[in-house]
Amino acid sequence: MSNSQVPVITVDGPGGSGKGTITQMLARRLGWHLLDSGALYRLTALAAVRQRVSLDDEAGLVSVATGLDVSFLPSGESEPVRVILEGEDVTTEIRTEQTGENASRVAVMQPVRDALLQRQRDFRKPPGLVADGRDMGTVVFPDAPAKIFLTATAEERARRRYNQLKQAGVDVNINTLLEEIRARDERDMNRAAAPLKPAEDAQVIDSTGLSIEEVLDRCMAAAGQA
Repeated sequence: MSNSQVPVITVDGPGGSGKGTITQMLARRLGWHLLDSGALYRLTALAAVRQRVSLDDEAGLVSVATGLDVSFLPSGESEPVRVILEGEDVTTEIRTEQTGENASRVAVMQPVRDALLQRQRDFRKPPGLVADGRDMGTVVFPDAPAKIFLTATAEERARRRYNQLKQAGVDVNINTLLEEIRARDERDMNRAAAPLKPAEDAQVIDSTGLSIEEVLDRCMAAAGQA
């Protein structure tokens, strides 16, 4: 089977919509590979900061993106995929609000996106791939047979993130989180490079008010795997 024949389920949508949890559950249930494309942008941003490369230095960021030494390792049922950067587990570090903000700045640069494009496509291996991101169905895997756009209201996403951070012992203001989410949505939806939007043939699923199992069932059905 050539890579172009390997089935792909793309799950796009804004941050906090539940993409990370759902893609892991889909991948586990199907026994498929998993791509967390957002992590690649977060890793590029984190590596740039560590290497003292300015987040405005486009050429420097392309070099960082091209040279990333990264791997994703499976974890427990309710835990995130472990992300390894240059031999170090940075799973927690790449999920901070600051790294997320930095990644959003990096992701608007087309040359950086180009540098990461082939790396993302290389994750397409038998028996299949579940790809989590913002432009998986529109840019990275436009030929994917199953495309999902998972969303939720900004208020719902802020509430989820607030609860996550409070459980982690982080002191955070929910109104500040809501403002940050709205600002990031605005930036992601209006950027020139691969703006956040559903693919024309994607099935849109609103996870607001739904349990994670209900969302999973709808995604499995949308992907023809129910």
